[in-house]
Amino acid sequence: MLAAYANAIDPDDPVSGLVVGERPDPQPREGWTTVTVKAAALNHHDLWTLRGVGIRPDQLPMILGGDAAGIDEDGNEVVVHSVITSPGWTGDDTLDPKRSLLSEVYDGTLAEKVLVPRRNLVAKPASLTFEQAACLPTAWLTAYRMLFVKANLAPGSTVLIQGAGGGVSTAAIALGKAAGLRVWVTGRTEAKREAAFTLGADQVFESGARLPERVDAVIDNVGQATWAHSLKSLKPGGAIVTCGATSGPNPPSDLNRVFFLQLQVLGSTMGTREELQQLLALLDTTGLRPQIDSVLPLSDADTALKKLAAGDVQGKIVLVP
Repeated sequence: MLAAYANAIDPDDPVSGLVVGERPDPQPREGWTTVTVKAAALNHHDLWTLRGVGIRPDQLPMILGGDAAGIDEDGNEVVVHSVITSPGWTGDDTLDPKRSLLSEVYDGTLAEKVLVPRRNLVAKPASLTFEQAACLPTAWLTAYRMLFVKANLAPGSTVLIQGAGGGVSTAAIALGKAAGLRVWVTGRTEAKREAAFTLGADQVFESGARLPERVDAVIDNVGQATWAHSLKSLKPGGAIVTCGATSGPNPPSDLNRVFFLQLQVLGSTMGTREELQQLLALLDTTGLRPQIDSVLPLSDADTALKKLAAGDVQGKIVLVP
């Protein structure tokens, strides 16, 4: 089968280690099933894998990709939940200390077929295309959990989203608006701030700008560059939810502010299978759809990953076998 896989690791030129070529079909495994991939979306995780983060050279070749929608062995249209838990694990998928994502231990979704545990399949609503559904299991699921599970925001709450251009941030803007939140967004450039308005932001600000008032929660995956502003933007008792640190993981903690104002600092990673079902139901009933930058054939994975690495993206890049 055709697949896009990491064949070598290069921290400085990650796409140089990518090969698009033939790989063996998945072999049957008890409790797992093969999905014929109709669409797969790219994530920055794919570039990190090519850089050697979270994977060892002796694990190569490794098929990339965590997000996919397709057809299962019974002919059902499904979405793949990419959090793979250890055998016998019960409870929140994301709390399993031995969990992994597709393409970390097991081959991923940038292929004509992918082998996944049967429990990781979620029914795809007929209202969503395969391309739209493939965008959801990582960035959109992460944003959903941050907003509605970790921050527990309700209609009328005010949320500040740090960074207007990333996959999680753009998903959080659209989801927050659809759920009746008051959505404020920061962006480094005028173009990104205008794009945030298009997605539904109520107000946009330059990075680090003083806000008209403090907010109930901050969604922050930037880390070091925005952390101080995020803490200063919160109401007493407010929450900052973090799922990443693209600008660095060790900002000044400002513990005096945290304890005096009783702020909450909440970590969040991906989401559960049940939360993915809830997210799909939300899109099905509201008509909300993920923004797609481009749809390319799987054979053009090299071009797609270079585009992602360059940051020349507004929305998700989707590959179709």
